[in-house]
Amino acid sequence: MIENPWKTLKETTVYQNPWIRLEEHQVLNPAGKEGMYGKVHFKNKAMAIIPLDQQGNTWLVGQYRYTLNQYSWEIPMGGGPIGQDLLESAKRELREETGLRANKWTELLRIHTSNSVTDEEGIIYLAEGLTEGEPEFEETEILQVQKLPFTEVIEKVMSGEITDSISIAGILKAARVLGL
Repeated sequence: MIENPWKTLKETTVYQNPWIRLEEHQVLNPAGKEGMYGKVHFKNKAMAIIPLDQQGNTWLVGQYRYTLNQYSWEIPMGGGPIGQDLLESAKRELREETGLRANKWTELLRIHTSNSVTDEEGIIYLAEGLTEGEPEFEETEILQVQKLPFTEVIEKVMSGEITDSISIAGILKAARVLGL
């Protein structure tokens, strides 16, 4: 086990809302000098799902991302409260965003989305044995959903059309697991 070379002198909450808390930390860095570190703490775990049908198709969700000021195609995803069953939250997100239900769930990987500034952890699942239904979008979401071959989604990652880090990690891990 490697010992933490950082020493926290003081933590201050700068801002918070129901989803995040922004903290400022006064620290001694590994060189022993005083400094400041900012940390974004997420109050939910990120969950993402790669639904895969028997024909090798998957679903992407498109939406305008305010923080980027651009449209983004992603695998279905959302947040699950820390301390609650994350698989149940993933099932809810898949149903809300695509209308899909799955009878087989496999955890593909856990990812730290940007570990230099945030403690956010994401869990990505592969969902199989699908049943289609109607999406149940939240009132703040204006989503487009598209069904396409998983091999085409891999190409969208490779061409740079999909840029979301959780989507990229999940798609590439699923491609390796599936032997594609």
